Amino acid sequence: MTATYTIHFKRVYDAIDDTDGARVLVDRLWPRGVKKESLKHRDWCKEACPSNDLRKAYHAEEIDYKTFAERYFEELSAHPDHLTPLLRYARQSKLTLLSAVKNFERSHLPILKHAILEALNLEDQQADDNELSSAVCFGKDFNYWG
Repeated sequence: MTATYTIHFKRVYDAIDDTDGARVLVDRLWPRGVKKESLKHRDWCKEACPSNDLRKAYHAEEIDYKTFAERYFEELSAHPDHLTPLLRYARQSKLTLLSAVKNFERSHLPILKHAILEALNLEDQQADDNELSSAVCFGKDFNYWG
């Protein structure tokens, strides 16, 4: 069974909508002119954003978008734990990735969305036909703590 996940992009300056689901800021820097109280975000996942060096190189046009995308995906692949909160939000409801960028298509957002969906699909494939249980469920069989 393949699950369907809904992930959208939205500018931090756009109106808040009841259908946004989990609103998560995914910019390394806090957006200018936005008060924390007014954003109504659930989380700020800075770790899931491009590194400062990569971000600066792309904005200075030292690298093209293709190179930026490849390097950013490598960063995400090297630190899959940085995606964990985003995976959790995507599994719970619609996920809205908030950013100050003007052009979503040429930003980090499509790459991040791809990485999230890829990680979710991998988890789903690993869980198919397996009943997931915690260590506590197997506590009497594998009592490592006592």
